[in-house]
Amino acid sequence: MNRFLLRTTAALALCIPLLAGLAGCAGPQISDYAAEQPVLDMRQYFNGTVDAYGVFTDRSGKVVKRFTVVMTCSWQGPPGFETGVLDEAFSYSDGSTDRRVWTLKRSADGRYTGTAADVLGEAAGEEKGNAFRWGYTLKLPVDGKIVEVQFDDWMYLMNDKVMLNKAVMSKFGIRLGEVTLTFVKP
Repeated sequence: MNRFLLRTTAALALCIPLLAGLAGCAGPQISDYAAEQPVLDMRQYFNGTVDAYGVFTDRSGKVVKRFTVVMTCSWQGPPGFETGVLDEAFSYSDGSTDRRVWTLKRSADGRYTGTAADVLGEAAGEEKGNAFRWGYTLKLPVDGKIVEVQFDDWMYLMNDKVMLNKAVMSKFGIRLGEVTLTFVKP
């Protein structure tokens, strides 16, 4: 019996990363949106105050939490190498609140890196056309423990006031849920 469990565990350990890698190959790439309009410039859109309205759905699609976000955003530094601060104040439907402050750095080729207190390591993103793809590992508090989950975060600029955001949350390549968010500039 122990040999069976060991073989099964070893087989799963090999298959999960392989399946996750194959699933990643099948999805859209940021380059797919290079010709889309209007062109997104994160520095312009996330400048000043931005409001957001969102939901978190579990893997079955059920809404688990609703929330709003008020973001205060600013950029400084030489053109092409700006540093931005995105200060996000979250208010959840259950009355709880949270805050995340991103520090973003832009390179001349449109790539971004970012850090925040609850993000493990450094986030990496890129803008092309009307889209921005952002990947990071979030340290999420769950039942008194910290769980590290990965986010594949996509943003799509609709016009100069509205941007849509869809982020898939996963662990070990297994989809746990999604965040759907609408950003609105006043």
